[in-house]
Amino acid sequence: MMKRIIPIIALMLFFACKQNKPQNEASTEVATEVETEVPEEATIIPIEHATAVLEWDGNTVYIDPVGGKEAFAGQKSPTLILITDIHGDHFSLETLQALDTVKATVVAPKAVADQIPTDFGSPVVVMNNGDTKNFSGITVEAIPMYNLREEALDFHTKGRGNGYVLTVGQERIYFSGDTEDIPEMRALQNIDKAFICMNLPYTMTEESAADAVLEFKPKEVYPYHYRGRPDVSDVAKFKALVNEGDPNIKVVQLDWYPNDDF
Repeated sequence: MMKRIIPIIALMLFFACKQNKPQNEASTEVATEVETEVPEEATIIPIEHATAVLEWDGNTVYIDPVGGKEAFAGQKSPTLILITDIHGDHFSLETLQALDTVKATVVAPKAVADQIPTDFGSPVVVMNNGDTKNFSGITVEAIPMYNLREEALDFHTKGRGNGYVLTVGQERIYFSGDTEDIPEMRALQNIDKAFICMNLPYTMTEESAADAVLEFKPKEVYPYHYRGRPDVSDVAKFKALVNEGDPNIKVVQLDWYPNDDF
């Protein structure tokens, strides 16, 4: 019996080896998966005053879109829209309705969302101060924005509007909205880019803005929203104050008023 079993086992092993050989050869031709590289930094495009476009990893974020469809000529259609407050330099229903928002989600405080018609056609998500939500890989935190000076309290009441911190890839980017140098701003941590307003009588002085920046220490600070009534804030003065206090903070000047000389 043993003599018959051994040849059978040998024959089985022979055929097994022949079957395995082509599989082993084929395994060397397995296609490798192509990995797309996620950008470490977002691209920021100033439009005007408080309005900006942020691009990152296939996402296009509009911040406070106003100025009509023509203000965004040449820009990609938004996938996310962030609105900070009800005032006309931050919220324009006409602009929203004119834009291609078919792929966009609108994020806004309740005071703004209440002014967007229910048949708008794109989802509108309400965020209150302190809320955190994720949209296609972008984490959005709603930060309080309000006035402190007695004479300005009615301009921006606490709880009505939102500043925003966006986490995109390795970066944390802060848009202040209309605010003074409030404790919530001063308490921010690990901010890579900070967009800071400074216009009177509505928000804060260059000195207040610089003092707040020196406390929360972003890596880079971008003065924006600096046209006031009737004066325009001195961004050169703001830069000097920041760099005198901390030369490691980079102050970046972008053109927020392409139709003006300042």
